[in-house]
Amino acid sequence: MKVLFVCVHNKRRSIMAEAFGKKYGLNAYSAGLEKTDGVDEKVVEVLKEKNLNAKQKPQTIDEVVREVGNFDVVVTMGCLDKCPFVPAKKHISWNIEDPAGKDIEVYRKIRDEIEEKVKELTNSLKDI
Repeated sequence: MKVLFVCVHNKRRSIMAEAFGKKYGLNAYSAGLEKTDGVDEKVVEVLKEKNLNAKQKPQTIDEVVREVGNFDVVVTMGCLDKCPFVPAKKHISWNIEDPAGKDIEVYRKIRDEIEEKVKELTNSLKDI
């Protein structure tokens, strides 16, 4: 089952979700609506604290869909009205704060929130 995590830039929230998705056994990917130059360094730092690696390069939804194909589950991370429709069997919306420009403690709080949501998602997908 392929899961795509989507946020606006694919440099913070969706990157964290992909890392936790892989940790918990999901066939996880992440993408953003808009092209951006790099992964947020604070994301790299807070993932390393959990012994996880961030993907090296942000990708747009089009890039990931071209590379991977269709997805079973698409999880949006709080991009609200900016989130595009990506075809999938199941759509889930998480309203997660974007930590951009905030203190490292906020990044840790968001990281931990995402980890809990990914664990819940992993458990719920076992029933499908």
